[in-house]
Amino acid sequence: MSKRVEKTPHAPARAGLPLLRFRPGGVGLGGATRGADTILFLGGDTGTVIIEPRLVKLTTRTEVDVRRTIPHAKLRRIGAWVFVDHFGPTEQVDGMTVAAHPHTGLQTVTWLLDGLIDHRDSLGTAQEVAPGSLNLMTAGSGVSHSERSLPGPEALHAVQLWIALPDAVRSMRPTFEHIETVPTATFGDHFAQVFIGQWGDATSPATVFSPLVGAEVLVGNSGSIPLNSSWEYGVLNINGSMTANDDDVPLNALWYSPVGSTELALSGSGTAIVIGGEPFLEQILMWWNFIARTHEEIEEMRMDWNLHTYPPIADRVGGWIPAPEMPNVTLTAR
Repeated sequence: MSKRVEKTPHAPARAGLPLLRFRPGGVGLGGATRGADTILFLGGDTGTVIIEPRLVKLTTRTEVDVRRTIPHAKLRRIGAWVFVDHFGPTEQVDGMTVAAHPHTGLQTVTWLLDGLIDHRDSLGTAQEVAPGSLNLMTAGSGVSHSERSLPGPEALHAVQLWIALPDAVRSMRPTFEHIETVPTATFGDHFAQVFIGQWGDATSPATVFSPLVGAEVLVGNSGSIPLNSSWEYGVLNINGSMTANDDDVPLNALWYSPVGSTELALSGSGTAIVIGGEPFLEQILMWWNFIARTHEEIEEMRMDWNLHTYPPIADRVGGWIPAPEMPNVTLTAR
């Protein structure tokens, strides 16, 4: 049975806050990107694309790497999904410790494959997340949080995904939801845990504001999964060897299918994260941990955070991560 816990904020929301665009090395907690340009393989007439990940520091203060596939200069989003980070498996001695940092205009989705993470935020939330359960934080007008991996016998292995909020709700009061057990569905030999949206007979109780789906899929020998032909989809190969609609999907790579497909034929073995959604047509501006619509909104968000206007967090990490300097160019939404 699903258990849903929601938090609402202590402080009133700030009005008129916004959304942003991808600039290499400027999105997310990490800043330094290693390796050459991400490799793209085009899938002929189908329009499918395979994106190899690039290594990004978890934060500028750590040596821990994450693998990021979107945003990418050639693929900025899949539906309203605008950010895909894959972390680990990493031994706990090298686990995750991320001090307080802000978000605006988006939702963060934390989904674990192994290990435990302690989440604390400016709403007063203190919530552990484990494999099979979901942490969903809706930043809206602004929220801050910290994350820390907890000791245990298993390595830490997780994905963190961001969802852009539509303009109509992007300045809403922030909230937090924890879903203890997400619903499941079976498609042929494939078993799916659906943490966002509806797929097959499974509907997640998580609150989202755009037509979306997100699931962890244990890939079996064969089987087709029905798709909405008006949506676009992505398959992230977490581990194993697999194909998607006859395209080989390399380990840690993201396979993308544009609007038009009616089914997803997976085969092989291993675990995949499948995301999809109706194309998100709003222009957004994404910089650091903020999503906005204008350069001026980003400047305001950065100033609010660096002036410590957010409520404090009672956590075991301590400290905070200041927003970096703004670039010497005017940011524009895309």
